[in-house]
Amino acid sequence: MNVETVREYCLNKKGTTESFPFDEVSLVIKVMNKMFALIDLEEANHISLKCEPEKAIELREHYSGIEGAYHFNKKYWNSVRFDSDVDDKLMKELIDHSYDEVIKKFTKKLRAEYDALP
Repeated sequence: MNVETVREYCLNKKGTTESFPFDEVSLVIKVMNKMFALIDLEEANHISLKCEPEKAIELREHYSGIEGAYHFNKKYWNSVRFDSDVDDKLMKELIDHSYDEVIKKFTKKLRAEYDALP
């Protein structure tokens, strides 16, 4: 997958928005104002995604294209390179997992707002 395909896949998910809260090259994608992905547009060769801690370690051990995310808590965040041994199917699964990890932590109020979206 390339940066634009990944961006479009993320933004097609329910309740998502994109912004540049840190600088002009770090594209942050959020669900209900909670970050689940960050794409560095300067290099445009990887995405940082949230991950369940045990799964994060397992993925890093099995794929050379997955490592702890730079500037993030590496217990919960992985960096996934686009041009690596991570195929499109796995990339989508990892994006879905990140999205789900964030939704799982919603408060009851936020979950109700999310559920009310079309």
